[in-house]
Amino acid sequence: MSDYSKQTNWGQFIPLVTVFFFWGFVAASNDILIPVFKKEFNLSQGQSQLVSLAFYIAYTVGSLIYMFISKGIKQDLINKIGYKNGLIYGLLISASGTLLFYPAANMGSFVLMITGLFIVGLGFSLQQIVANPLSIEVGPKETGSQRLTMAGGINNLGTTIGPLIVSFAIFGSATASNTEASIESVKIPYLILGVAFILVAILLKFSSLPAVTPTNLENTDDKEEGHHKTSALQYPQLILGMIAIFLYVGVEVSTASNLPAYMENSLGFETKEIAPFVSLYWASLMIGRWTGAVEAFDFSLNLKKVLRFLAPYLAFSVFLLVNAIAKHDLSHFYVYGWIILAIIICDILSKGNPARMLLIFSIAGITALIIGMMSSGMTSVYAFTSVGLFCSTLWPCIFALAINGLGKHTNQGSGLLIMMIMGGGFISWLQGTIADATSIHFSYIVGVICFAYLAFYAIQVTKILKKQGIELENASVKNGH
Repeated sequence: MSDYSKQTNWGQFIPLVTVFFFWGFVAASNDILIPVFKKEFNLSQGQSQLVSLAFYIAYTVGSLIYMFISKGIKQDLINKIGYKNGLIYGLLISASGTLLFYPAANMGSFVLMITGLFIVGLGFSLQQIVANPLSIEVGPKETGSQRLTMAGGINNLGTTIGPLIVSFAIFGSATASNTEASIESVKIPYLILGVAFILVAILLKFSSLPAVTPTNLENTDDKEEGHHKTSALQYPQLILGMIAIFLYVGVEVSTASNLPAYMENSLGFETKEIAPFVSLYWASLMIGRWTGAVEAFDFSLNLKKVLRFLAPYLAFSVFLLVNAIAKHDLSHFYVYGWIILAIIICDILSKGNPARMLLIFSIAGITALIIGMMSSGMTSVYAFTSVGLFCSTLWPCIFALAINGLGKHTNQGSGLLIMMIMGGGFISWLQGTIADATSIHFSYIVGVICFAYLAFYAIQVTKILKKQGIELENASVKNGH
């Protein structure tokens, strides 16, 4: 056994990662709300994507509020209130957003519904700012990336079961005859979620989490061609990386959020039948991240080779288990086990290099989308859901490449990258609008364009970092967002 389990403060880490679960649970559950809201409020596909837009734009608004407050008080807000309090306040903000679902359901107000989601997202933005660095601080820094990898796995567990639980709360069991959803049925699961937020906030209040984490004030020499850099925005790898994060989160979210409309309009599925496929999409990210996480642990080379094949199928078995519990027909999904081989091959070819991984996985994502657009029936569904496999490791790759070489501007650069999470909302809305103008099938061209830029970034950032004398082989990669 490695020193990892002995050194990490599990009493602090376990309550902390519950917030990672919530992020995934709500984000993936939005994909069930979209078709329900679309039908009940008689929305176009573009209008229905305001659900994603409201939720993801909240991350940017929350980050800006945080920056302005910090500037106004001339002190970092989190350092002032403490990391533990920052998490607690974030959870309480999110809880207040879920409370809006009750009057929104009673009034039948779409605006009030997405306002509630926006406030939930505001709370999540504060939690994001705190939880990632705090995950590193609850144990030795050298094992920090391992804890972030584990936290990312918990996040993906939330994305896998979230759609199933919300679908069950709205429609009942998979064998129930109910195929219609009312807005009234939406309020209860979100009120329960609000109570969960409050209970976790109380748990954190009495936990042993550190109140304040020391800020890294390392003053590195970040000269290039004789010029001192005064801002993170002077680094081309960051500027191009911000666009990459925007488009990556965009294609990840839009592929899933437009999937229900495709399955309903083109394949004749009922809304209640779609939840397992949305769950499969988000489980695909879990499959990919568990595959990539093998390198984060101090195992022997031979054991890593074995786990590279076992880890993705272990994650897939989790998906099958939760769907079996939900009494869904599993016969549709066994063929997906063959598709998982694609990500294992891509992972082997990448050799742990973040730029090479970004390029290979982006090309694979383009291939999956084109197959989905050129095919029909379940072949197209599996092609679109497999995009989750190829999105799984892109966040850590882009993040590592974008902040590489920023020196003392690393924290500023990290904050700017987190703001770009808003791409999840804008790209989803764009794809929905294009679907209204053309067809939902053709609208996936948006994802192809996003992946094409990511492939371009992989090539371009390699040249930029090489010019700065930075070795990509040693770039650290951290999973989850």
